[in-house]
Amino acid sequence: MTSTRPPSRILNALGLHRRELRAWAMYDWAVSAAQTTIMTAVFPIFFVKVAAGDLAPTEASQWFGYASTISAVLIAIMAPLLGALADFKAAKKRFLVGFMLVGVAATAAMFFISRGEVLFAAIVFVLSLGGAAGSMTFYESLLPHIAHADEMDRVSTAGYAFGYVGGGLLLALNLAWIANPGAFGLPAGDNLTASQATLPARLAFVSVAVWWLVFSIPMLRGVPEPPRTIERDERPTQSAWTVAFTRLGETLRELRGYKQAALAMLAFTIYNDGIQTIIKMASVYGTEIGIGQSDLITAILLVQFIGIPCAFGFGMLAGKIGAKTSIFVGLLVYAGICVFAYNMTTAREFYILAILVGLVQGGTQALSRSLFANMIPKHKSGEFFGFYSVFEKFGGILGPLAFAIAIGQSGSSRIAILSVIGFFVVGGALLAFVNVPEGERAAREADARALAP
Repeated sequence: MTSTRPPSRILNALGLHRRELRAWAMYDWAVSAAQTTIMTAVFPIFFVKVAAGDLAPTEASQWFGYASTISAVLIAIMAPLLGALADFKAAKKRFLVGFMLVGVAATAAMFFISRGEVLFAAIVFVLSLGGAAGSMTFYESLLPHIAHADEMDRVSTAGYAFGYVGGGLLLALNLAWIANPGAFGLPAGDNLTASQATLPARLAFVSVAVWWLVFSIPMLRGVPEPPRTIERDERPTQSAWTVAFTRLGETLRELRGYKQAALAMLAFTIYNDGIQTIIKMASVYGTEIGIGQSDLITAILLVQFIGIPCAFGFGMLAGKIGAKTSIFVGLLVYAGICVFAYNMTTAREFYILAILVGLVQGGTQALSRSLFANMIPKHKSGEFFGFYSVFEKFGGILGPLAFAIAIGQSGSSRIAILSVIGFFVVGGALLAFVNVPEGERAAREADARALAP
């Protein structure tokens, strides 16, 4: 009889040793298709060349930057209140599904974008990005309920690794039919109509919607809804909205009692500004400096597949040197990426840039998530991850906005990309002051008090 012990040890090392952990990670697989094809690779290029094709390249980049900002602001406003509501009503998964369906519908609607329809393209992009970001708020709030404290780093990085696999596989398929549409029975060659020429990219958007919807099913079936939490001064019959607003005010006041979590959240907000700027603006920047569409998408695909082992590797590294120190490693590499991007002129250099990003992107973000999850009380995970989402979205507001403004002031994206270093320096400096053991102790004590009779 063959022993199952070695595979079990491997799954344990990867953070995938229980069914609910694997099911949870599958949502990263599902939603990452939107993050790769829509946020990072195909849609930004499509937006600049087709939807905003009648505008100057710098003006198109500004439109894209502002659309990203609007989406982030909307989620930042809604997330904390909906997080408190989800905790009280035990509705984390229902809110996740709601945002997911909005995102899926908006992504599918991208099929109908024609040349010059920059406003329509911006609207569906805002809704697609908002659906993905909103659903991730509730997805991440499930993490403290399915993973033990000593599993958090591995499970979080496993989710990002699954995301790299899922997003990378679909992006590879999208790249194949965009680069060689005739092999897939799509219109190819010269003398195509505008609709025929853009059909491969528009079908890529539909494929993302289907992928996102179908691969969300394992998480919805395999991850249980955390139990409803009712504070001592609340009644189950109270208005859910009244409770949500009350809890929101209480959590704002209570943040003073979770100083380490709050400081980690602030640090993350700032350095995530830099990360999100690089993710969202890389293809636009590459297009502006003359790198071809095929090279851009292939390089972004390279990020995905390099990110798979590197995300798992960051989880293991955190087990040896700690999550906080591992994040510092990632931020140092990111600062170097900005300097390299400032001088970049060729497709070969863009590929080198992609390799560097793939080394640190997933691991840095995953460990930021698990670091925060270990320093918050489980019984208020929805509320706290609602605030985490606010800070995360502000980390997606200032960077692209500053990027767009810098383009307007200087007329070049090169100065804008170099200025991103400041986000990594300031965010890293704040992270240095986070006392992780103290933060974990405060969270466990709060859970103990909540469970006390």
